[in-house]
Amino acid sequence: MTNSATVPHPITAPVTPAPGNYLWWQEGIIYQIYPRSFMDGNNDGVGDLKGILSRLDYLQWLGVDAIWLSPIFSSPMADFGYDISDYTAVHPLFGTMEDFERLLEEVHRLGMKLILDLVPNHSSGQHPWFLESRSSRDNPKRDWYLWQNPAPDGGPPNNWLSVFGGLAWEWDEKTGQYYYHAFLKEQPDLNWRNPEVQQAMLDVMRFWLGKGVDGFRVDVIYHVIKDAQLRNNPPNPDYRQGMSAYDQQIPAYSTDQPEVHEIVAMMRGVMDEYSERVMIGEIYLPIHRLVTYYGENNRGAHLPFNFQLIVLPWKAREIALAIDQYEGALPGGSWPNWVLGNHDQPRIATRVGKAQARVAAALLLTLRGTPTLYYGDETGMRDVPIPPGQMVDPQGLNGGESRDPQRTPMQWDSSDNAGFTTGEPWLPLSENYKEENVEVQREDPASMLSLYRRLIALRRAEPALHIGDYAPAPADGDIVAYLREREGKRFLVVLNMGEQPVEYKPEQFRFNGRIVLGTDHRREGEELHHCLKLSGNEGVVIELRAEK
Repeated sequence: MTNSATVPHPITAPVTPAPGNYLWWQEGIIYQIYPRSFMDGNNDGVGDLKGILSRLDYLQWLGVDAIWLSPIFSSPMADFGYDISDYTAVHPLFGTMEDFERLLEEVHRLGMKLILDLVPNHSSGQHPWFLESRSSRDNPKRDWYLWQNPAPDGGPPNNWLSVFGGLAWEWDEKTGQYYYHAFLKEQPDLNWRNPEVQQAMLDVMRFWLGKGVDGFRVDVIYHVIKDAQLRNNPPNPDYRQGMSAYDQQIPAYSTDQPEVHEIVAMMRGVMDEYSERVMIGEIYLPIHRLVTYYGENNRGAHLPFNFQLIVLPWKAREIALAIDQYEGALPGGSWPNWVLGNHDQPRIATRVGKAQARVAAALLLTLRGTPTLYYGDETGMRDVPIPPGQMVDPQGLNGGESRDPQRTPMQWDSSDNAGFTTGEPWLPLSENYKEENVEVQREDPASMLSLYRRLIALRRAEPALHIGDYAPAPADGDIVAYLREREGKRFLVVLNMGEQPVEYKPEQFRFNGRIVLGTDHRREGEELHHCLKLSGNEGVVIELRAEK
């Protein structure tokens, strides 16, 4: 597998799913929970497993098929769980292993799936593996991490930067070498070229799969192998003031190395030892490099996360082109996926505005491929400004952009602390939680939550929308339009990504049908004949009738 693929031209014909039966992760919808912020079951101010268990009825009502939990493992919490000190234990903050097993059992009883975060690139500096590795140069686990002698001038071995700011090499006075950390110095990177490391992490996967978890979201999977020669990263010619310090370089040698695909294939091999498990890879790369993570003959990640709807400017022509390029770049037999937000990125309602976030919901839930929702986006939650004295995110504390604003507690109802806890919330809530919460929106047919639930219900009910073909429809200006089709049933999705009213009446494509879903619910049931007028920030799904 190489990284030399080129982005093809936009497609001009439908892309047909792989033949055969569809698996749950192809037909279904994934819902990401940031456990600290979803629901507090013991009122200590931090969300936990019992809290999640108490809200499963809501997730079933919403209609999602799988729940993905950000890390719940033992950790010193330097990076809120992404620094793991025991990969096979539950952090007491979240509960016990018995709590986890009960949650897993209940999720399955309700017909849903449970996906865990796997963090293979780095451990905590407090993990027994690293404590041994750091104890002496001749310790058997020394080679489990990336230790290097100083450069001739006594400085770090190369110029690699940490994603969280500063150099990515930390000096160890006791043993006289540097160790590499792509993120915090408390998160030393594992040496995945070492077969013992490979075996240990694959056994971690087997431990949780053996308990019955349905898959993993694999954290920064494209980081796990580094250049064997540790060559310097080149400067980024597009770097501009205001960008993060990490963006001063192109991580040509510290990420996305050719050998990474051997590791991904190893992980996939473990997944295939079990029935119908899914492996999702966190990968921030251009499309032509992203799709290589499907692997040779689709033996890599089932779903390399596609973050285009997060990273691209929210402009119709750019989004429409990106959809077509992605569809055209997918390897034969692979399955697409789409994401609007996650725990590391500003919320969609903050990025594009409350009105356009409704259009974004319609886009996410009508495109071909598996959609992943971020908790609270279904109610239109926005980033919450965090006063400097209350900031806790290490990325923000190190001078980068804080991720605290998009991690604030779920807004359940109008009671104190939005029904999340009776304790002191670990992060402050939005000032608007009394007006914008699940309880209020469940009763309002015009709410964001009602829109999401209708979209999910329609997607689940119509094979054309969850496994059907995709083809672009004629559109220009602020309009994105496409067709979904399965077994003769066709839907036309038309989305106005601008603020001004528009008329959609393409000369080369005549249509007749009925609006079955609209971001303005009052239009549902409306008959159309080759002409559609949309207000600003409005989208519709039209069930087409065959031309006579």
